[in-house]
Amino acid sequence: MVMKLNRRQTIQSSAAALMTAGMLPAATAATTKEKSKPFGYCFNTSCVRGQKLTLDQQVDLVIKAGYEGIEPWIRDMQAFKESGGSLKDLGKRLADNNVQVVSAIGFAQWIVNDDQQRAKGLETAKHDMDLLKELGGVRIAAPPVGATDIEGFDLFAAAERYYDLCEVGRNEGITPQLELWGFSKTLSRLGELAFVAAEAGHPDACILPDIYHIYKGGSSFEGLKMLNGQHIHCFHVNDYPADPPRATIADKHRVHVGDGIAPVTKILQMVHQAGCRGMLSLELFNPEYWQQDPLKVATEGLSKVKAAVAKAFG
Repeated sequence: MVMKLNRRQTIQSSAAALMTAGMLPAATAATTKEKSKPFGYCFNTSCVRGQKLTLDQQVDLVIKAGYEGIEPWIRDMQAFKESGGSLKDLGKRLADNNVQVVSAIGFAQWIVNDDQQRAKGLETAKHDMDLLKELGGVRIAAPPVGATDIEGFDLFAAAERYYDLCEVGRNEGITPQLELWGFSKTLSRLGELAFVAAEAGHPDACILPDIYHIYKGGSSFEGLKMLNGQHIHCFHVNDYPADPPRATIADKHRVHVGDGIAPVTKILQMVHQAGCRGMLSLELFNPEYWQQDPLKVATEGLSKVKAAVAKAFG
């Protein structure tokens, strides 16, 4: 049964629901034994999208570069399967090389206002999750596709719809991660992301932040202190230059971690202090990198992310 929310019910939401989005600090973080390293390292295949590698080539790249995780795109998985490739076999290759399918990038319209369109969006999400399961993945990004141009979007409605998406995910064994999109008019701020995840009241609710998108959306990085990092399984990392300014900066301007002006050290320290021990997933869309050798992009990216972590934690 789909849970319907009203203002009275949201006030009565359990503390567990609030903890899901991190409106309360992580109470157990201090008592949890620290791992030997702060985070894992993942590669989002957007970084080499311009090189037009097939999914199996992307997998080989990630293994060779030394990442612990991969974040592929659903469309590449679909194309690989349609060409006769076996996602299950590819997943085994990843597992044999100790590489996790940390997350995946899909664009199901689960949040839109139109009932029929939203129902189709949930069917698309189910289809995407089925593909991801074949590869061995357990999480998928859930950005506000279809609501990016709507001013004053009803966040209570968004919470209901995220709950519905999480229910689809629970049935499929895949967790949808509520994703921040800084350029959007909906879910562009950390507070909006936390609100929707908390008020959804679903035990699987979690969020997917991004350094660039936090900046683009206008939120302060200080807001990371308010999140429960135990419900951040994947954190998109990147950097951005001083120019162009926030108002006109775009995805294509993202640069390697440490090559821009983002307060990366502070960001990593805050999200770690909040309890996050998940994967840092390098996500870039820079056309200049798309002209380079894919292995150079991947290895340089990993080296710079590791350097940033070393700087933050000594």
